[in-house]
Amino acid sequence: MTRLPLPDADGIYTFPTDLLTSHREWMDALTGAKEIMTLTAPLTLAPYWIEPRNPSGRPVVVIEPHHDDFVLSASGTFLARPRPLTVVTVFTRSRSVHPSLENTYNSVETVSALRDREAAQSLLPLGAARVGLGHKDAEKPYRTPEPAQVAQITAELAEVLDGMEDAELIAPAAVTRHPDHIAVHEAARRLGCRWFWEDAAFWSTYALSGCDRQLFQQRAGDLLTPEVEDITATVLDKVTLLHMHGSQMHPARKTYRPIRHAYTVAADMLPEADGRPRGKYAERFYRLGGTR
Repeated sequence: MTRLPLPDADGIYTFPTDLLTSHREWMDALTGAKEIMTLTAPLTLAPYWIEPRNPSGRPVVVIEPHHDDFVLSASGTFLARPRPLTVVTVFTRSRSVHPSLENTYNSVETVSALRDREAAQSLLPLGAARVGLGHKDAEKPYRTPEPAQVAQITAELAEVLDGMEDAELIAPAAVTRHPDHIAVHEAARRLGCRWFWEDAAFWSTYALSGCDRQLFQQRAGDLLTPEVEDITATVLDKVTLLHMHGSQMHPARKTYRPIRHAYTVAADMLPEADGRPRGKYAERFYRLGGTR
């Protein structure tokens, strides 16, 4: 069994490197195993291995702002408990890549094509269907979404959802202040969505994260009830999916940020009723108007 590093134990300074080391060990452990699929990271063309999931239960429609948002914030839970997925990405046209890649990917066309390939690879193990709405993402300086934009996104999503009344909706909670996330959250709410993932901005400094959370609490008030899902068993597979999004997770050690956050979230889990140790990594979700 591959050892999971703990960022606040011996790894308080070395966690980014420790996580990559554990993930390489996990890749070695999967090599040659039965029922393993190969994913190829579109940016680096490096191969990775993962067990494909077998979805079951009520279908879920994921409404995400950008190609990496669902994977960053909620993929560990769906790797652990896979359900039939349709992922609808609203802002599929972008110039957003890591600054060191901007000379190579220097147009909306090249960046958008790369990010689309990244999303396709990362969602393969979950067997997800994909729909893109073709909107251009916001560029700095950010501004509050225009009401007309939110109305248009709502109308387009309603067309996609036509005939999918049996599916459960999930969307970002808009913990981050990013206007695209705020717009998608509002559109999803208008369409009856009650389940949201915690879309924290994985800033390099906690001060910015704290500012985001304060603004989120002001917007959400007491309407959203948090719930925490253990992803300890799938956290290294989640790292594999993060490696597919190299245009954003660059350099590769940057993958530590969402995983470090998952360690923080796990502190809110209640002890197991049967006395088993509490999980070490978790994702946070919110329910509108209470629990299920």
